[in-house]
Amino acid sequence: MASKDQADPQQVVKQETASQRRVTVRTLQQRKDAKEKISMLTAYDCMTAIWLDRAGVDCILVGDSLGMVFQGKPTTVSVTVNQMIYHGRIVASAVQHSMVIVDLPFPIGQLGIRNTVRVAAKILKRTGCSAVKMEGGAAQADSIAALVDAGIPTMAHIGLRPQSVHAMGGFRVQRDREQLLQDAIAAQEAGAFAVLIECVPAKLASSITRDLRVPTIGIGAGKGCDGQVLVTQDMLGFGEKSIGKFVRGYANMYSIANDAIKSYCSDVVSGKFPSDAESFE
Repeated sequence: MASKDQADPQQVVKQETASQRRVTVRTLQQRKDAKEKISMLTAYDCMTAIWLDRAGVDCILVGDSLGMVFQGKPTTVSVTVNQMIYHGRIVASAVQHSMVIVDLPFPIGQLGIRNTVRVAAKILKRTGCSAVKMEGGAAQADSIAALVDAGIPTMAHIGLRPQSVHAMGGFRVQRDREQLLQDAIAAQEAGAFAVLIECVPAKLASSITRDLRVPTIGIGAGKGCDGQVLVTQDMLGFGEKSIGKFVRGYANMYSIANDAIKSYCSDVVSGKFPSDAESFE
């Protein structure tokens, strides 16, 4: 029996095994170095987080996309820090394997370095997530560096930046090669552990990926990125209409749910539900 001052070898092995199962910043870098692809999807609730985690998704992004997907808003701009903390805590508490990353909502990255670090630390502490994601590249390099120096793993986000959709003139493909490369390299040199590339021509995103030491995660940026991310509700077909060119529908949950709900309503009206087997004596 191990003494109080001596670690139990079996317990140490169990802890190390659990640590190896959890995806980390190091895991993602190893994937890039080995030319192995990285999977990422979004979650804002416990059940979705469990689905993704148990299915083996590498990273779960608690994105400010919840403003559009969960709240039905036209953009992500109105999402608050407290809302990100609320959803981030729910997702992180449900996950055993995946790396959980939480978005810094608008306009945190534009309110000064000290405030950015303060808010990011608050999110990290209150949610239990492993990292934050921050929209921006060269212009936000100092903030990214400050976050990393504070011990907060940070993913950068370049290309189409939904928080800046009004300034960028809408949801459009981004083609400025010089600016995109400058943003990507600046983020990497500031210490970002990965760079998300959104709505960029495939060849350009592939070129940026080859130029970077850190992993890239693409959405609407072609297959040359080191990994891919989609909004889970888009990928599973929760909406009545198709979302966009870069989204592949792996299911049509809208149709499945619609049929099931109609059947339920019909059974209630006809008296078929509940049956005797579904009732208590």
